[in-house]
Amino acid sequence: MPLLSSEPQINPSIDYSVVIPFYNEETNVKPVLEELRPVLEKEAGRFEIVLVNDGSSDGTLDQLKACIRDWSTARIIDLVQNSGQGAALMVGIKNCRGKKIILLDGDGQNDPGDIPKALQLLARFDFVVGHRVNRHDDLKRRLMSQFANFVRRVFTNDGVSDTGCGLKGFDRQVIDAFIPIQTLYSFMPALAKAAGFTIAEFPVNHRPRRSGIAKYNLRVFLWRPALDLLGVCWFSRRRSRRVQARQIGAESVGANR
Repeated sequence: MPLLSSEPQINPSIDYSVVIPFYNEETNVKPVLEELRPVLEKEAGRFEIVLVNDGSSDGTLDQLKACIRDWSTARIIDLVQNSGQGAALMVGIKNCRGKKIILLDGDGQNDPGDIPKALQLLARFDFVVGHRVNRHDDLKRRLMSQFANFVRRVFTNDGVSDTGCGLKGFDRQVIDAFIPIQTLYSFMPALAKAAGFTIAEFPVNHRPRRSGIAKYNLRVFLWRPALDLLGVCWFSRRRSRRVQARQIGAESVGANR
């Protein structure tokens, strides 16, 4: 098996990359990609699809292989063991070759029809994130998400209402702002803002999960983000400090002899 690239290698001919992580989503792989393909082929610009199988224990990998047989712009990154969405996203992002990067969830709740909006905004902003105005999740999940978003906004001041939305987009230069944490998807805007990048939020369509089981529970929504929040706050504050410096050349100090 070839080794993965440790650094992103840009291909000037690829305008944008679409990264989708999958974990035990065998029943969603085909409908997600069948819906995605015509949207991308209709959109102007060359693209690539990076599908990350996060160590799935079901038939997700087989479904991914079947779907890319006649799709030369798509490729699979297969993680040997389940490493979590944050790790899967980081591996996928690090192996993109496009100038812009679009993220989607693999459960089918994101609407690929919103990708053109994200690409349009990326002409003016460095980082964009969808806002699920009308969410189709159960009450418990919506309440946990609202609480987590409230706490995150208070501490990070990232100005984003819904970082849990899987549909995000950014210029590839933003990659260097990210750090490898389990809940990376929640703190991408805060990290981008701390690095000085411009951010925009836009309303997106949100659908009920077609099939499969949601991977989020109290631990994922609250405890993991709480731990990562501490690290992100510390990192962001250090990064956002203004460092003033001046350069002194030999000509300005004169010869020493």
